[in-house]
Amino acid sequence: MIIIMLGAPGTGKGTVAALLEGELGYKQVSTGDIFRKNIQEGTELGKLADSYISKGQLVPDDVTINIVASRLEEPDVQEGIILDGFPRTVAQAEALDDILAKKGKKVDMVLNLTTPEEEIIERVVSRRICSNQQCKTVYNVVMNPPKQEGICDKCGAKLVQRQDDNEETIKSRIATYMEQTSPLVEYYQNKGVLRTEEVSQRINHLGKDVADEVVRDINK
Repeated sequence: MIIIMLGAPGTGKGTVAALLEGELGYKQVSTGDIFRKNIQEGTELGKLADSYISKGQLVPDDVTINIVASRLEEPDVQEGIILDGFPRTVAQAEALDDILAKKGKKVDMVLNLTTPEEEIIERVVSRRICSNQQCKTVYNVVMNPPKQEGICDKCGAKLVQRQDDNEETIKSRIATYMEQTSPLVEYYQNKGVLRTEEVSQRINHLGKDVADEVVRDINK
């Protein structure tokens, strides 16, 4: 099964994807994590990606598509995959369709998350990530703080704030999303695979609620 996570930065895509991975057993694959790992290691791809990401811009399609195409060949995603952060443009979506068609597969569900902008900004600025790449648990120092400040509850590793998790960059990333990525909503709606869910404190409907509902519907 192929599931795609859509939504502006800070809507909780990574959180919901991780919950779905735990319940369904499909591997969560985040292009953002792949890029950040390369940035941390100082690879050529990392330097190239950082030149865009640090400004709140998208990494060029050809670079991203090649990374995802290679990842789709690996054995741990043959039964199912949850793509978080890809595709981000219609061109990427069309390329993904072509890649999957050659493997006799297709996108089964696109989960589109929406959240009010002011809530996104507050959420992102307060976000902390486990520095252990095998864990990567996400916390929020306001809504979902760790038991011990700065330390991951699950593995004990240090929590860090992403360099791009600041108000100026998140506003730029939201604007970029609305311009370049939101057309994907129409693209997948026309294919009949789009499912839109609001994730917001104001309606008391959070990521865990969405994940539980999706798992229940898939297992019907």
